[in-house]
Order: sequence, then C-alpha cells, then structure tokens
Amino acid sequence: MLSKDKLNRISELSKKSKSEGLSKSEKEEQRELREEYLQEFRGAFKNHLKSIKVVDPEGTDVTPEKLKEEKRRKEH
Repeated sequence: MLSKDKLNRISELSKKSKSEGLSKSEKEEQRELREEYLQEFRGAFKNHLKSIKVVDPEGTDVTPEKLKEEKRRKEH
C-alpha cells in the first residue's frame, strides 16, 4: 500500500492543480505518484479477485476458468 505521505501529496498536488496550476516538475511528480498508486491498486485488486469463488443459486462452482488457472498458479 502507498504510504500516507504519498497519498497526501497526491491530494495536495490535485488541489493545487485545480486552484493555481502546477509547475513542470510538480506535474511530473503528480504523474509518477499517480502511476505508482495505480500499480498498487491494480495489484491489490488482482490479488483480491484471485480469492473469489463464484457460485450459482444451486451452489455449483461457476468460477471462470481463467480465474481458476490464476488461483492454481498462485498456489504453486
């Protein structure tokens, strides 16, 4: 997870961007922080999806094969 300081900095830069604009170096910093945030978020989301099992109303496992394969890779 991204540190609290980095999350706060993302918010600061966003507010400043809306109110007065950002310098080139601040825009680059904002882009890098956002990219880091998105990588962390996507990784956490993928890990969460790997732990999900989908069942129909009758209780039959209908988890997509692609997800089952990912789970098997994760276990090995």
